Amino acid sequence: MSFSAYFEKVREQQLDELKEWLSIPSISALSEHKGDINKAADWLAAKLTSAGLENVEIIPTKGHPLVYADYLHAPGKPTILVYGHYDVQPVDPLHLWETPPFEPSIRDGKLYARGATDDKGQVFLHIKAVEAILKQEGKLPLNIKFCIEGEEEVSSPSLLEFLQTGADRLAADAVLVSDTSLIEKGKPAICTGLRGLCSLEVAIHTANTDLHSGSFGGGVPNALHALVSLLATLHDDKGRVSIDGFYDDVAPLSAEMRAEFVKQDFNESKLQKDLALDSLYGEEGFSFVERVGARPTLELNGVYGGFQGEGTKTVIPKEAHAKITCRLVANQNPQDILDKIERHLRAHVPTGATLNIQQGEKANAFNIDPSHAFLQAAADAFEKVYGVRALFTKDGGSIPIVETFSRVLTAPVVLMGFGLPDENLHAPNEHFNLENFDKGLLTIVEFLKSV
Repeated sequence: MSFSAYFEKVREQQLDELKEWLSIPSISALSEHKGDINKAADWLAAKLTSAGLENVEIIPTKGHPLVYADYLHAPGKPTILVYGHYDVQPVDPLHLWETPPFEPSIRDGKLYARGATDDKGQVFLHIKAVEAILKQEGKLPLNIKFCIEGEEEVSSPSLLEFLQTGADRLAADAVLVSDTSLIEKGKPAICTGLRGLCSLEVAIHTANTDLHSGSFGGGVPNALHALVSLLATLHDDKGRVSIDGFYDDVAPLSAEMRAEFVKQDFNESKLQKDLALDSLYGEEGFSFVERVGARPTLELNGVYGGFQGEGTKTVIPKEAHAKITCRLVANQNPQDILDKIERHLRAHVPTGATLNIQQGEKANAFNIDPSHAFLQAAADAFEKVYGVRALFTKDGGSIPIVETFSRVLTAPVVLMGFGLPDENLHAPNEHFNLENFDKGLLTIVEFLKSV
C-alpha cells in the first residue's frame, strides 16, 4: 500500500487521536494547569509507545516534564532528533473564540483548537510519519530520537538545564523541528535563520512627587517629557537604530539570500492595505521581508507614566517607564547589545532626570547555511509532495532553544514547518489547515526516507 493510501485509510482515526490531545489544556504558564501538563505528557508517551518507538520515558524536571523516545536500529545511518513542545499558550480573551479552545472542531477544512498548529498538531505529524514507516516497512531507514518538552511557551528553562548534563542522550546528526510556517498556501519554506532577542526596562525619575501643572509647569522637569526625548534618540529618520556599534556584528545579506527573499514575491501593498496603514516603515534600503527576517530591530513595547484614568488630571508626573526589546541577527551578542543600549541611554539622559535600567531576557540568533545536505533533502521532500521546491527564508521571530541545540549538539537544525502565517497561533481561533496535515505527513515520510 502506498503511503498516500495508508494515510487516507487512517485519516479519521488519526484526527480523532489529535483531537484527544488538543482537548487537554496543557498551558505551561498557568500553575493551575500542572495536572493537565502531566496528562498531556502521559498521552504523548503512550502514543510514542503505540507508534513503535522504544525507550519511551517521561523525564521529571524542576518544571514540566520532558518526553523522550528513540528507535536506534540502523547502524551506519544518520540519527535525527525530533524536537517539539506539547505545552500551549493561554487562551485569553476567551470571548473571541468561535468555539471553545479545548473542544477541537473542524470547519472549512481547518482544525480549530489551542495548540492545533503551535505545536501539538505539527509534533503529531512526526509521530504518525514514523508509525506509518514502521507499519508499512517494518523498520526505519535511519535512527530517530524524540525530545518533546512542556515549557517552550515559557522559554524552555528545564530543557536548557537538561542540556547541561544530558546532551549526550540527545546527540544526533541533525535536529528536525516543525514549529514554523509555509510562506503561504502551497508555498513551503525552510527557515534558515531565527532572530535573537534581548530586552530591558527603563525608568525615568524627576521630582520626589507628582506636581500640579499650574503651579509648577514650565519650571520643573517632566518625567514623561524626559522619557520621550530620550527614546527619540534611539532611531534616526531613516529607520536605523542610532546606538553606537549596534550594527558592528551584523553580516551583510548575501546576494543568494536576497534572491531567496525576492522569490517569496511578497506583496507589500496588500499588507499595507490589510493593516490599514498609510505606509510601511523600516530601515531604508531593505524590503519588508528583509527587515523582519534578516535585520536587527529595536522596538518600544510599552511606554507609560502619569495619569492614565478617564478624564483629565493636570499633573507633572515624577516618573515614566518604557519596555524595550531588540530582535538580533547573525553574530550579534545579546549582552553586548544590552550594554551598548545602556551606555547610549545614560549618555543621553535629559537634564533634571535620573535613569534606572533593568536588563532582561537574552537569546542568541540562529543561522544556518541553506546549502547543507539535510536542508537540501528537506527542500526535495517538500517538492515531491507539494510540487514546489521549498524556499529558504529567515524568520523574524525567536525560538531560543533552536540556537542552543545547534550549538550544544553541534548539529544542523532543519526547520521544516507546516503551519500557515494566518493560523492565529497565540491568538483566539488558532487552527491548523488539514491540507498541510495531509501533505505534512507525506513530506516527513519523504524526508526520513531520503537522508
